[in-house]
Amino acid sequence: MLLENQHEPAGTIREDLDAAAAAYHARLIDGDGDAGAARDEFVDCCLPMAGRLARRYRGRGEPVDDLVQVARFALVKAVDRFDPERGSFTAYAVTTIQGELKKHFRDKTWGVHVTRQLRDTVLEVRQARAELAGRLSREPGTAEIAEHLGMEDTDVRAAMAAAAGYSPASLNSPVGDENAAELGDLLGSLDPDLAHVDDRLSVTRLLLRLPEREQRILAMRFYGNKSQAEIGAELGVSQMHVSRLLAAALAWLREAMLSDRVPPWRGADRHAYGVTMTVSVRGPALTVALTGELDRDEAHRTLVALHRAVWDAKCSTVTIDLDGVPFLDAVGVAMLADLARAAGLAGRTFAIARPHTVVRQVLTVSGLDKYVA
Repeated sequence: MLLENQHEPAGTIREDLDAAAAAYHARLIDGDGDAGAARDEFVDCCLPMAGRLARRYRGRGEPVDDLVQVARFALVKAVDRFDPERGSFTAYAVTTIQGELKKHFRDKTWGVHVTRQLRDTVLEVRQARAELAGRLSREPGTAEIAEHLGMEDTDVRAAMAAAAGYSPASLNSPVGDENAAELGDLLGSLDPDLAHVDDRLSVTRLLLRLPEREQRILAMRFYGNKSQAEIGAELGVSQMHVSRLLAAALAWLREAMLSDRVPPWRGADRHAYGVTMTVSVRGPALTVALTGELDRDEAHRTLVALHRAVWDAKCSTVTIDLDGVPFLDAVGVAMLADLARAAGLAGRTFAIARPHTVVRQVLTVSGLDKYVA
């Protein structure tokens, strides 16, 4: 009777199974008896070998019963596909079963995409690590594992790093007792304020550069939720003056946040947050340096003054220096475009110099970057 005996040498098992395979195929050829019953009898004869191979992979995070089922399924495939003329059945069956077991580990226990070669290496490293730990009574080092497997240290380290994707915990796995929360319930969600951390830190540092009076006004308005009239009564100034101080402080903060460098604090008692112009002429070149926010409120007045400067000057080149302009909206873009057309009609070359990063992006989107010198 051809049954696996675990007390016999491995060679005896192979010879018994090969003989059983030969007898099984002879019965099929001769048509002796029920072919289905002969197949079932042969499979039953081989089941102990499938179980033995499956148990070699225990301790790798998969239940042994599942591995045995995979091995038995692979055994049935080997029985149905085996060709007696192509060699030993045992060798074919062992290769088929081991291949299915490795495929099971590759497909079922990896939470991230890892190449097949790296997966196999991870499994080899895990097995070698366990074997060496039992032999040495301590955790083996990378060099010891590499020497045991005959591979490079770098390959072993790569496998250890990739092992983090092996058998990841399910977000639905319970934490604690049966009715406890699931692991996913304990994970935090994305904080929408995280993207504003850099801006908050920058504003905090900039606030400390403002005079104490302006710091108090901003704190009372945005943290104390007080009205301008209430702030004025507490500081002993008019509501209108609070409005000017508040506007100046906010305009300076916006300029500082948008500029590549922190601008000086110019105070709120002068017309510092409109646009000021500094005109200089060197030979045939006219340069107009603008300082302030070139927005809707200042565009018309600035455009009139610039037109006058362009038409009055005896020059062939007009350059608008935007180094002091932290902000440019659609009206400011239209103003610059109109000025470029006016310079062209007057036969003068138009150029834009030293725009900050934010302003340059606006010029690029609007098509005015062609004038940037």
